[in-house]
Amino acid sequence: MLQTVFEKNQPNAKVVDHALRRTRLAPFWIEDVADTPTYPAASADAAYDLVVVGGGYTGLWSALLAKQRHPDLSVALVEGETIGWAASGRNGGFVEASLTHGSENGRRRWPGEIDTLEALGLENLDAIEKTVHTLGLDCDFERNGAISVAIADYQAKDVFDTPPSATTTVLDGPAMRAQVNSPTYLAGVWDKQSTALVHPAKLATELGRACAEHGVEMFEHTKVLDLVRSRSSSRVGVRTASATLSAGRVILATNAFPSLLKRYRLHTVPVYDYVLMTEPLSDAQLAEVGWSARQGVADMSNQFHYYRLTRDNRILWGGYDAIYHFGRGMHHDLEDRPESHARLASHFFTTFPQLEGLEFTHKWGGVIDTSTRFCSFFGSAAKGRIAYAAGFTGLGVGASRFAANVMLDKVSGETTALTELDLVKSMPLPFPPEPLAAAGINATRWSLDRADHTEGRRNLFLKALDAVGLGFDS
Repeated sequence: MLQTVFEKNQPNAKVVDHALRRTRLAPFWIEDVADTPTYPAASADAAYDLVVVGGGYTGLWSALLAKQRHPDLSVALVEGETIGWAASGRNGGFVEASLTHGSENGRRRWPGEIDTLEALGLENLDAIEKTVHTLGLDCDFERNGAISVAIADYQAKDVFDTPPSATTTVLDGPAMRAQVNSPTYLAGVWDKQSTALVHPAKLATELGRACAEHGVEMFEHTKVLDLVRSRSSSRVGVRTASATLSAGRVILATNAFPSLLKRYRLHTVPVYDYVLMTEPLSDAQLAEVGWSARQGVADMSNQFHYYRLTRDNRILWGGYDAIYHFGRGMHHDLEDRPESHARLASHFFTTFPQLEGLEFTHKWGGVIDTSTRFCSFFGSAAKGRIAYAAGFTGLGVGASRFAANVMLDKVSGETTALTELDLVKSMPLPFPPEPLAAAGINATRWSLDRADHTEGRRNLFLKALDAVGLGFDS
């Protein structure tokens, strides 16, 4: 079995130990936001036109766009913790245009619709950029594109087979290393249009501020216990420990957390992703790496790393391990996984050996709401008065705004171009219950790792998943 570049070129263990010696278990992004607004808990029964459950990107965009569409609409947003505390404050900050987790996944599932979906994805990213500038959202927005980098010969072949495009640049080894200097790089494709970078916690905070300024009533520390449906009227609502909020319509934006609609609870699983953040690079260290165009970067392996620079020239380094805990486990203790953080640190110094001596200041983990089709899906209940979206599988920073528009169209009761998309009307297969879920997920992860060791060749298990529409190609 072939060794990957990370197995061939492991740094000295002392380098890794030194880099991790003072690392704090905390999401850097959340700690880096100054003067975070706070909002009260819901304490009294109230009635609204729309109640949004969830204070991450999906919920925030839903509330904001609802008020922009209809300023007179009364809207409440309810969050069980604080705005952006979960995935929206912990991710890598890659705002992708893709709504389908990449063109290949989208083309395989919706071949007749992929051109439309890709155009809608770019329109969605353009709209996010416009909103950032129009509303003055202070979120370190940079639209510098992203590079898919080859770190194995078979990946480099795929790079050189990439068809030419007005917005992409194919880079051979020397050209790739001139952009970002790593001895592991063999080639790369720089897509300059379809990715932006943001400070994710700032984006969540600023969207919350914009919601409040547009008249959304914001509630934190208000966990929703269940949905309320009236048989005697068209009202729906949510019940919390201290109040019942009734509404004409409800949008559920709980993503990786168990759905309030039981019928969808098997449609996602929480998968933990782990991240490191370095201290700021010195001018000399940054010169060693290059990276003057400040693109996002991800390698082309199944178990891939994603990384980018922050405004103060730290490097966020995440990915590779994607860990599922039996029984759909979600708990604060699972955010610390020493073996994953040590593996990330080792792979970091394999990629950037010239940065030996650099230390990591923060480490953390976060949950990805994973679906069997690897992109978001949409549901409804209560005769269309409740709408739901989840399953973004790591690409929710950008796609959450698209999902918000879909859900607002759905609860409006109108038939629109968005509600008629096959992407929107179709549903992914649910995950099986335990112990089959854990067995299947772990077998898939093992098989993807083997493919990275066999020049990308997929084994019989992965081919069987491909045949029933469950195959994953990152």
